Amino acid sequence: MENSYSSYKSPLSSRYASKEMQYLFSDQFKFSTWRRLWIILAQAEKEIGLSITDDQIEEMKSAVNDVDFEAAAAEEKATRHDVMAHVHVFAKQCPKAAPIIHLGATSCYVGDNTDLIVIKSGLELVLKRLAVLIQNLKKFALEYKDVPTLGFTHLQPAQLTTVGKRATLWIQDLVIDERAIRRCRDDLRFRGVKGTTGTQASFLTLFGDDHEKVKKLDQLVTQLAGFSKSYKVTGQTYSRKVDVEVVGALSSLGCSIHKMCSDLRILASHKELEEPFESTQIGSSAMPYKRNPMRSERCCALARHLITLHSNAANTHATQWMERTLDDSANRRITLSEAFLSADAALLTLTNISQGIVVNQKVIERWINQELPFMSAENVIMEMVKKGGDRQVCHEKIRVLSQEAAAQVKQFGRENDLVERIKRDEYFTPILGQLDKILDPKTFIGRAPQQVVEFLEEEVDPILEMYVDSLKDAKSVSLAI
Repeated sequence: MENSYSSYKSPLSSRYASKEMQYLFSDQFKFSTWRRLWIILAQAEKEIGLSITDDQIEEMKSAVNDVDFEAAAAEEKATRHDVMAHVHVFAKQCPKAAPIIHLGATSCYVGDNTDLIVIKSGLELVLKRLAVLIQNLKKFALEYKDVPTLGFTHLQPAQLTTVGKRATLWIQDLVIDERAIRRCRDDLRFRGVKGTTGTQASFLTLFGDDHEKVKKLDQLVTQLAGFSKSYKVTGQTYSRKVDVEVVGALSSLGCSIHKMCSDLRILASHKELEEPFESTQIGSSAMPYKRNPMRSERCCALARHLITLHSNAANTHATQWMERTLDDSANRRITLSEAFLSADAALLTLTNISQGIVVNQKVIERWINQELPFMSAENVIMEMVKKGGDRQVCHEKIRVLSQEAAAQVKQFGRENDLVERIKRDEYFTPILGQLDKILDPKTFIGRAPQQVVEFLEEEVDPILEMYVDSLKDAKSVSLAI
């Protein structure tokens, strides 16, 4: 027996993405937007001189959201044409307006222009989510700007940094993404009314070869749809290069999310950082003690899928012959929706993480204590030279003691005892009183705390200022699953 569990549902809609983003790609939004575009076209054509009445426009407005999906599906099955199916259904609902619905337009008038409206709205939603995430990470970076932690290069312990400074590296990637996505939104234009191959021939006929009226029609429809500009030239479609740019910016965001969440997963394995973990959450079905970084893993999974979608958009644009081919249609239905839904889901999940990252400072201190003695060797040498020691002699002493200590760590699993070895060697007597200062982790972090403050004030705050209203309304993000 057929029920709601007997057909496929995308996990992006059933598990991950928000209701707001899902609605933008819903049939209701799509087909009611088609109707709004037919109303806009009629309004503009009437204003410029075609014989269209207020009654016809009001009749269309009264039915704009009342889409009979079953009737449209039946029409499409008969006509094999989605746009004409909806034209026929809309015309039956609006008999007065039937003669002027879709007047002079081609399918891409509603199809492409709706896609551009969806893209613009989707980019705005992504930008709001991104601003909230950046704000959360800003607070985290400030709180932990002075907390020393091991830096890693080649995934091997390196000089110290701070927990907050590392967070600014994540934020910097997201700032670059914000700029790219905002540029996509601001550069986005409307297709407008361009006709079957982009020449506006049908509209030129409608307006008696009056080129100025056709230009005015394009401008008026564009403005009524909420855009300031339309593309000056198109084929049958707007250039799929636009999709490449938009999906590329979202895919690049996926790279940033994957990088940050990979860092979190590695640090979680060290027990330095942890994701928020609910009291009833189960980390493993077999190992009750585990606290797996499941949210970060989800972000990486979603981001990886998002990254792959860029090649779909690029290959679709590359194969659009002449004025257009229809092999873009099925691909774009999948690629555009999944790019936005994946970005939305990953941002929501990462925002949830950013609300409550746990920093285990004692664990971090233990990691530092295991490695810092080796890193302090140069400082020890410098202090000995200040006390009159020979740099080369001191270097050799430290080299020998370091290798002995390293052997204890690597061969026997013991603690790093380099400091104790230095204390026992009479050669280092002149600096023994300064060892605690030499080994203070905060003397190894350079300008990390100052860099955090300068970066946030100079680079991040100006961006957050642009989203002040959205940030005021920002709510805590909880994950249903």
